[in-house]
Amino acid sequence: MLVLMIPGALALLLFFYIPIFGNIIAFQDYQPYYTIAEAPFVGFEKFLDLIDDSRFTLALRNTMIYAAVQLVLFFPVPILLALVIDSMMSARLRKAFQSIVYLPHFLSWVLVIALFQQMLGGAGFINQLLSSSGMDPIPFMTNSDSFALLIVAEVAWKDAGWGMIIFLAALAAIDQSLYESAAADGAGRFRRTWHITLPGMRPVIVLLLILNLGSILTVGFEQFILQRDAVGADTAEVLDTYAYYTGVIGGDWSMGAAAGLAKGIVGTILVLLANKVAHLLGEDGIYRGRPQ
Repeated sequence: MLVLMIPGALALLLFFYIPIFGNIIAFQDYQPYYTIAEAPFVGFEKFLDLIDDSRFTLALRNTMIYAAVQLVLFFPVPILLALVIDSMMSARLRKAFQSIVYLPHFLSWVLVIALFQQMLGGAGFINQLLSSSGMDPIPFMTNSDSFALLIVAEVAWKDAGWGMIIFLAALAAIDQSLYESAAADGAGRFRRTWHITLPGMRPVIVLLLILNLGSILTVGFEQFILQRDAVGADTAEVLDTYAYYTGVIGGDWSMGAAAGLAKGIVGTILVLLANKVAHLLGEDGIYRGRPQ
């Protein structure tokens, strides 16, 4: 088992931990023709520039709105899917449904956006039906006011089935004798779900909620940049696209790195706070608290 972990551990080291040291350019006036050792040190100047940058403020506001909407509307979807699949009596039907709903996870965002465009775009299937019925088409893909709901729908279609697998594993770990005892006492399906299933899933739900809070400011680069032209730059500007356009396109590499580092620091603080709340509620969270 330890040998099987080696490729994953190496990938984590090479592509996550070693690049962390590159965040030092957020404290420098870095340009690509410098080495990191040669770049002038400017301290927190770039972070102060972020605060004064209206584009960063816009990106931060949009990111928080989209992240909050996804957390509220998308997070329960994998749980509901897991409960639906677990309630199916036929094992063959359960496996078929599970395969169908998590298959979109393996599709690229380019293909996902293209499929939504074919269904909901101006010349898409839904608007063609509306037009043929004498109704005005609805700008699903270009309406900035409903863009947050569109984002959630795309994420749910693509990743809800994948997240469902974790909750199915949590359901499999619940002692089946509890259901038998509850059924013998006259408890219906709803009461068994409420008093046995959900409490049995609670540690996993709390753990994933904490991890989601840690990545709450990472709402998706590809998904937003692919729809930027359709809804406008102001609507689709999030922290990831801000870092890209400011650093890579605009040439201010240090400012882009500062934005990414600020996002990581906020995510870490949210994880620690959420984990502390989990301990106060009697859950282990992502790590156990200090014994009292």
